[in-house]
Amino acid sequence: MVHVAFVVLLAASAAVFALLEIQVEGGSGWAGALPTWRFQNRLTRLVMGRRELTGYHLYVHLFVLLLLHLPFGLGLAAPTLAAEARILAFLALFWILEDFLWFVFNPEFGVRRFTREHVWWHAPAWWWIMPREYWIFAPAGVALYLWSWS
Repeated sequence: MVHVAFVVLLAASAAVFALLEIQVEGGSGWAGALPTWRFQNRLTRLVMGRRELTGYHLYVHLFVLLLLHLPFGLGLAAPTLAAEARILAFLALFWILEDFLWFVFNPEFGVRRFTREHVWWHAPAWWWIMPREYWIFAPAGVALYLWSWS
């Protein structure tokens, strides 16, 4: 039952966040039309490819990371290695699913336009049918989740 709850909450939160992000970004992916700072150097290129680090993405990612650790801060859960692995699994899977659902729900894109040709910010690191991050973080998230229960 706990595994079902994990998947349901993962899917629901990713869907809601994708819908929120569509309201913020519209059809301009990677904060393309937002008044946010942008930064790129050797480290950001190593981690993010050719995409710039934006203030929007940095603060959104930090907010979600902190929010997932809230049960520790409120004394609702003990901070264990297994709990941290489960949080990191959720985080990795959340961002992949949220990113994909952004395309699915976005009237400017849809699944048919989820291609290297239409998604400029993922294009440089597009492997076969999806971005490199999906190939890396989906198995990593599943592995962390399974390990957290071992």
